[in-house]
Amino acid sequence: MDEAAPGKPPMFNPSSWTEAGPPTGQRMALHKLAAALRKINEALIDMDAAEEDLLAAAASAEQFAVRLEATRKGHHQWGFAESSTAPSTRVMLDRSPVIGLGNPVAPPLSFRAEDGKVVGTGSFGMQYEGPPGHVHGGFVAAALDELLGMAQTLSGKSGMTGTLTVRYRRPTPLYKQLTFTAWVDRIEGRKIFTSGTIHDGETLCAEAEGVFISVDFHAMKAMQEQQQRQQ
Repeated sequence: MDEAAPGKPPMFNPSSWTEAGPPTGQRMALHKLAAALRKINEALIDMDAAEEDLLAAAASAEQFAVRLEATRKGHHQWGFAESSTAPSTRVMLDRSPVIGLGNPVAPPLSFRAEDGKVVGTGSFGMQYEGPPGHVHGGFVAAALDELLGMAQTLSGKSGMTGTLTVRYRRPTPLYKQLTFTAWVDRIEGRKIFTSGTIHDGETLCAEAEGVFISVDFHAMKAMQEQQQRQQ
């Protein structure tokens, strides 16, 4: 990690947080904390605690938040928050709000490249509910955007979403183990055309088509480095 001033916590080292791999040390600790926060998020949606218990929990949470706030150094670019802007499927995506193990907002879903496609599994808890017992359509769209975004990196290019067309075939159930599949249909100049699906067993819940516009990854990296220098 980067050196910190005496009495200050160490900073994240972006260079050591880029490539994906088994989590260790600080990264493993972050995964554990994010997992605990996910449980808290879901419990808040489905709880019947007494007022005094809630107030005590809020006080403890506020104290912990103050401790974490004291460690902040600004936004350091460690890894990637969105798979479509990454140079490959092998980078660290812990910050992703869909698949990031280090992001307590993420369900998280699990995606991987396999035989020229991106496949994955995962489920949504109660904090993602829209229709009773089913996933909010906005989170379904977000999952498909991330899924197709990872698929478009199989083209060997980084890109950003140009258009995303989602068709909701059946309500996507909560707590069910869903399967995700996406692939590249074709490439036309800077446009990368992708398709993907979400299934509950044999039932097609949603499908999408996305057009991604390829960008210069080296230019994007330069922008990130410039942002870091300005902080």
